[in-house]
Amino acid sequence: MAYSDIPVEPGALIGAHSLPDDLYRAGLAFATGTGTEINLIEAHKWFNLAAARGHEEARAQRQDMAEMLTSAEIKMALQAARDWLKLAN
Repeated sequence: MAYSDIPVEPGALIGAHSLPDDLYRAGLAFATGTGTEINLIEAHKWFNLAAARGHEEARAQRQDMAEMLTSAEIKMALQAARDWLKLAN
């Protein structure tokens, strides 16, 4: 297995054809701080993208994130998801 000491954010290797589980795992990483800093806005973004592709657990997690965010933060997360979709496609 290759090794690098350069940190890679959980969502950095995810592209337009990623599976919903991959998007969901990125959301979990940001929600729990696994491999990165905890960032609930990023977590909401990835859960939202996974939910849009049919991941049921991501829908519940997205709602949990929304309950912890302000309306301005939710808007930021939604905009980040739209921006990612534009870049990924």
